[in-house]
Amino acid sequence: MTPEGLVSRETFERYAEILQSAGVERGLIGPREGERIWDRHIYNCLPLITALPAQVRVADIGSGAGLPGIVLALSRPDISMVLVEPLERRASFLREVIAELGLTHVEVVRKKALEFQGKFGVVTARAVAPMERLLAWSWHLLAPGGRILAIKGERAAEELAQTPISRYTGASGEVLELTLPTGGCKVISVVKAG
Repeated sequence: MTPEGLVSRETFERYAEILQSAGVERGLIGPREGERIWDRHIYNCLPLITALPAQVRVADIGSGAGLPGIVLALSRPDISMVLVEPLERRASFLREVIAELGLTHVEVVRKKALEFQGKFGVVTARAVAPMERLLAWSWHLLAPGGRILAIKGERAAEELAQTPISRYTGASGEVLELTLPTGGCKVISVVKAG
């Protein structure tokens, strides 16, 4: 089962194979996750494409194995993607994946989000940190009117309620329930005042 109409079936399948082999071998994906790459990982990230404006510049914080950054880049060739990853072994893996899949609109930056500079329309994250820390680490990366999209689980509303968004002048937050035929995800969206 692969996402239809997004990129070639072979490209998504190749990325899944890389995650199941090198991703597991190099400790980026747990050994039991290989069988669940599609349902638990790729299909969990895919609905985020519906929240991205056209031709937006995106920074994926703590990209790890490329989830959601690589999935978004494969699905939306119109976006410009920067994968921000502080660990060298993960950054190397990401560079190899980008080269193998021919993703010319994606780059890897080996830095912590706090140390990285740039302005983006969207900042994404999945399984990186609680929302309060994620905002502190990445708020400076958002352009005016930009937003952070953090994939969260069933407790997204509770986590948002506990996040002191009022510290960020003019910011607003909400939980989005994004769905595609392949599945859905809950996302905390925090918008920077424009």
